[in-house]
Amino acid sequence: MTTKQSDRQLHVLATPRAAALAGVLFALLFGTALILIRTTLPEQAEYGTQWATTGRGRLHLAAVLMPFAGITFLWFIGVVRSGFGRFEDKFFSSVFIGSGLLFLAMMFVATSVGVALSSSHGFAQDAGADAEVVAFGQMLLLTLTKTYALRMGAVFMISLATIWLKTGLMPRWLVGVTYLVALGLILASDISMWLTVAFPAWVLMVSVLLLVKAGVIDLDRDD
Repeated sequence: MTTKQSDRQLHVLATPRAAALAGVLFALLFGTALILIRTTLPEQAEYGTQWATTGRGRLHLAAVLMPFAGITFLWFIGVVRSGFGRFEDKFFSSVFIGSGLLFLAMMFVATSVGVALSSSHGFAQDAGADAEVVAFGQMLLLTLTKTYALRMGAVFMISLATIWLKTGLMPRWLVGVTYLVALGLILASDISMWLTVAFPAWVLMVSVLLLVKAGVIDLDRDD
């Protein structure tokens, strides 16, 4: 075996593992950050200023975790794209990368809005004006995450599933599940804030399958 062939084999083996590791880290970090944000803004909560005070610690912890989640997500995108190799479709790859970056950017903005509001709450001399600003920020945060970021995450899933379908790099059942989950997120993203957690859960499932593909996890092994 030549050196070039050996290096190519190592790259093929390392790509799924690197993507899987990045995906697992992203799912854990991002999922934790989402839970912290969601418990700060309970479902169907009335608009007000109470969350800006009681949830300050959770929002700041989410803000600490979010950049690291973003780094692992960028790594996940890069390594997954590297795995396409010569099968890469430029159109769907562009949609895949663009939607992933938009999703991540909006989640960064939403987290920053929440931290800024909780940090500045109480400094305004006019209590009424302060309440209006917090209510505006709360609505902005929810709209960014539920309406826009989550739908960009769904587009990310659809584009990746289409690439898998065209190349056969992943099982057909995973493509079908990805399409169904993405369609549900597009149609029902405004129903519940907790639907956002479906995205890191999907990334975690994909990461486990990549670990199986790389041979790190052997599902057929008898212990």
